[in-house]
Amino acid sequence: MSNKSQWNKDTPEELRTRIIVGTIIGIVIVLMGIGYYFYAINYTSRGRINDFLNKREGKTLNSKFSEKIKCANLSTDYTVEQTLKDIETLELNTINLPIVINIDDLDSSNVSIYDNSLQRAKLLLDKIKGKKINVILEPYPWIANGSKYETEFNPTNKEQFFSNWENKVLKPIIDEIAIPYRVDALNIAAGFNKLENMEDEFCNMIDFARQYYKGLVTYRTSFWTTANWKDEVTKKQVDELNKKYENKLNNKIFSKVDFISIASYFELTDNDLNTVENLVKALTSSQRYLREQEIKQQVENFYDKWNKPIFFGELGFPRTTKASVEPWNPYLSKDISGQEQANCFKAYKQVYEEEQWFLGFSYFAVGNKDGDKMYYPSEKTVEVMKSWFDAN
Repeated sequence: MSNKSQWNKDTPEELRTRIIVGTIIGIVIVLMGIGYYFYAINYTSRGRINDFLNKREGKTLNSKFSEKIKCANLSTDYTVEQTLKDIETLELNTINLPIVINIDDLDSSNVSIYDNSLQRAKLLLDKIKGKKINVILEPYPWIANGSKYETEFNPTNKEQFFSNWENKVLKPIIDEIAIPYRVDALNIAAGFNKLENMEDEFCNMIDFARQYYKGLVTYRTSFWTTANWKDEVTKKQVDELNKKYENKLNNKIFSKVDFISIASYFELTDNDLNTVENLVKALTSSQRYLREQEIKQQVENFYDKWNKPIFFGELGFPRTTKASVEPWNPYLSKDISGQEQANCFKAYKQVYEEEQWFLGFSYFAVGNKDGDKMYYPSEKTVEVMKSWFDAN
């Protein structure tokens, strides 16, 4: 018997019931379709980071994160096999995944994604599916074949650069990586020191990214230097350093992000070797050149200013003596000291781990330990890294 003939035999009340039920089913199907669309395209995040934000005085500020981030930056030449081993060894809950962006020179406005880097990222993400590993995606500037630093990058045509970065970098990696692999956070850029004063352009860039990507967004700024020298000879220099810090602190880029990322390569001491106790003191008042930089307080000031948690998006020390002198310089010493590297991380653990405003850190760098990899963790450092956030 056909459905049509059955409907012809229905009473008006039964017919009305069928119409109502059919309408409800149709609405449910439409709503399920809409829900799937927003899940698949406009999701917020897949990871455990998403429901947690640090608490201050017992009050939750918002619900963006569920746990502190225990992360590592992958070197640009990471291998999938070594990365999987390092995730397990260091007991990470997050990786910072770089996508190499080719830039010809420090003044160039043209950018392009290195396709091999993009494809390798997809291979890795396929491997970690189901492993509860959060992902922070980062376009990584590879300037003059990696010979020059993004901190010195200053394109001649800045308007063209920002347009290219949005359309040739951010949009493609959102479409090809962030959305299909449901990455938890996008770092729109990092360490563009000479461009950070272009606040409107960066804010527009973040707005651009949020049109297509509904996960967490951050920007990683570089470490800074200040000094408390009291003599008249250095007064101008001190004033200039302090002014740069104030400009960074008040930069409205940080009003637009979900959490504030800092590359924490602060210069701590002038010593070849240090006790953990001395390094803890140096994080409160730095000893390098007797600057007495109040590093911890200055970092916390960003939280106080913007009410956003602080994440050390890069935290690295070479496994050598003098690791605390210029942490950003892997070639300052040729004398290996895994203990000095470990002590530096132990000091950071003691100073920051329990702070409610501290979201976490990303160890620099893992994923490849062949050749000249001075930042790869020593055995003693591995033990320190495993102990971070054990109670969480």
